[in-house]
Amino acid sequence: MQHQSTIKAQRHARDLRAGMTDSERLLWAKLGAEQLGVKFRRQHPLGPYIADFACLAPALIVELDGSQHAVDAAYDARRDEFFKAHGFVVLRFPTDAPFRNMEGVLQVIFEQLTAVARDAPTPTLPQRGRE
Repeated sequence: MQHQSTIKAQRHARDLRAGMTDSERLLWAKLGAEQLGVKFRRQHPLGPYIADFACLAPALIVELDGSQHAVDAAYDARRDEFFKAHGFVVLRFPTDAPFRNMEGVLQVIFEQLTAVARDAPTPTLPQRGRE
């Protein structure tokens, strides 16, 4: 049986996918098509948290931070620690970065994917609903 928090996270992720911001849609157009050679998932639940974009192998999470992230810095720190504890590297970009410099964003992501693939072990994810 799934935990209530997992079911809630899955529903919330569906809502977030349906209501993606313009910058998330723009970045997803590049990441979703596997143009960097790996599969990304958008608004993907991992444990009790939802990653904007998650690549499970190699283990990389990409976050686009809007103004609400300045207010919720402690929450973001907890999320990052959870992701890192499960073998993920977390990249954060300002929400307008895909509009200002998409090539630069993709270059940083590609370089990190290369480094993660070379250096990191396979991530260990809790079963859905378990931490």
